[in-house]
Amino acid sequence: MIGTKRSVGIPLLVLCAWLLNACVTLGPDAQEPKVEWLEDWQPDLYGQLGNTETQNNQELDFWWQVFNDPGLNRLLETAQRENPSLHIAGLRIIESRAILGIADSSLYPQVQQLNGSVTRVKQSSTGAGSDQSLTNYEASFDLGWELDFWGRFRRGIESADAAYFASITSHQDAQVLLNAQMVDLYFSYWTTLQRIKIAHENSAIQKRSFEITEKIFKSGQGSELDLQQAKTQYLATLATIPGLESTQIKLRNAVGALLGRPPGRVPELEHITKPLPDIGPVVINEIPSRLLLRRPDIRTAAWQVAAQSAQIGIAKADYYPSITLLGTLGWSTNSLSGSPEVTTVAGGPSLSWNLFDYGRIRNNVRLQDVRLQQAIEAFQFKVVNAAREIDDAAITVVKADAQQSVLVESLASAERSLDLANKRYQEGYADFQRVLDAQRVLFAQAEQNLLSRGAYLGAVVSLYKAIGGGWISTAGDQLVPANVRDQMSERTNWGELLTAPLPNIPTSASTGESSNGTEASND
Repeated sequence: MIGTKRSVGIPLLVLCAWLLNACVTLGPDAQEPKVEWLEDWQPDLYGQLGNTETQNNQELDFWWQVFNDPGLNRLLETAQRENPSLHIAGLRIIESRAILGIADSSLYPQVQQLNGSVTRVKQSSTGAGSDQSLTNYEASFDLGWELDFWGRFRRGIESADAAYFASITSHQDAQVLLNAQMVDLYFSYWTTLQRIKIAHENSAIQKRSFEITEKIFKSGQGSELDLQQAKTQYLATLATIPGLESTQIKLRNAVGALLGRPPGRVPELEHITKPLPDIGPVVINEIPSRLLLRRPDIRTAAWQVAAQSAQIGIAKADYYPSITLLGTLGWSTNSLSGSPEVTTVAGGPSLSWNLFDYGRIRNNVRLQDVRLQQAIEAFQFKVVNAAREIDDAAITVVKADAQQSVLVESLASAERSLDLANKRYQEGYADFQRVLDAQRVLFAQAEQNLLSRGAYLGAVVSLYKAIGGGWISTAGDQLVPANVRDQMSERTNWGELLTAPLPNIPTSASTGESSNGTEASND
């Protein structure tokens, strides 16, 4: 015998759930903040770097190729594989994927619980009768499904989706920072090597002058003043070398740290022997406002605004009742002969409403709204700073280039002056002080010329960093190294989250089609 207990109207409730699920979405739809001044903005001296034709993205993605240095290219390829900060940024993308998966699951029944029990009861008889025992079997499946009547869960998915996009653009920004920092360190290390070389060359010249004056003084034909001045200049130049060598080692260690290595040899730097490279004029053929808005850190700030905007709708949903469909499927029987099996199917709606919250919901809405305004202000401030960086970098490149041409002539004059001073001293037409002055000026001009060339290369690096160059879309299976994926897979079943391709990011952070195919609803 089977007894069945059913509640009426279950299909109707499921139909209501389906209809109500897409009915209302509270809160504002995400809108990317507008920057009114950006459309007509033009950095000072930017026009001297190119025109307004379309820039080849390949040139921006691999901008360091303007230096035509295979060694630098190999170093950056290594850094992009081994840099710990880039690995962490990749792991944050995987983290945001998991968070988005949690948010997606909220659209489905939240309670799915299977219960079962076996109970055995034994009764002892004090009379002549035998003992009796009873075994009872019960099993049930409970289901609870809160309807997304007010769009709470859809706004949660929208927020997680925007945070997912923000993690991807943060990874792109990490590439920009890594490449710029590595190239800057590379040329700083190169410049320091050249400074050490110049110091050794000048100290050798000054040592020769000191030895000559020492012989002249000992022969009684020269003054001690000339001797002491020659010695002072030689030792002063020699004293600069230990400090430069210390700087060289620190820069080498900084490059090693970007590669995730402890202090020590960096084989990728050992090929540097020649003078700093000469590069042609920098040409940026793109409207600066487009480059600015393309910067990954600006895109990250925009997606953070979108993620926070959805939090307002989540908070507002607490003003209204939550409607949940509850259902139970149960089965029970026992070991008594002739006892019937009982199957029960029960279901119905449940309503929960925070009628007296003492201002908690209202203030939570205010909290989310003020956080949204903070995100908007942070976006606007980041755009202003990005514009400043582009303007500063453009001015530095143009002026450093102009300074270089002057210093090249100045260095040639200093070299000629030393030749003339030596000849006039040897011929007896000038005292030794003129030679010492010419040596000192030559050393200073050689140093300044080298520093100017290094500064120009650094300015070029800063310009490409300021316009957001140096990032490419990364394959999903390259976010973290294979050995890291293997370690994580040994601990946890990650499915395809560690290798799945990354989505195409929308160009605007305004509400629209999301990466998981969920389309945001309007109010």
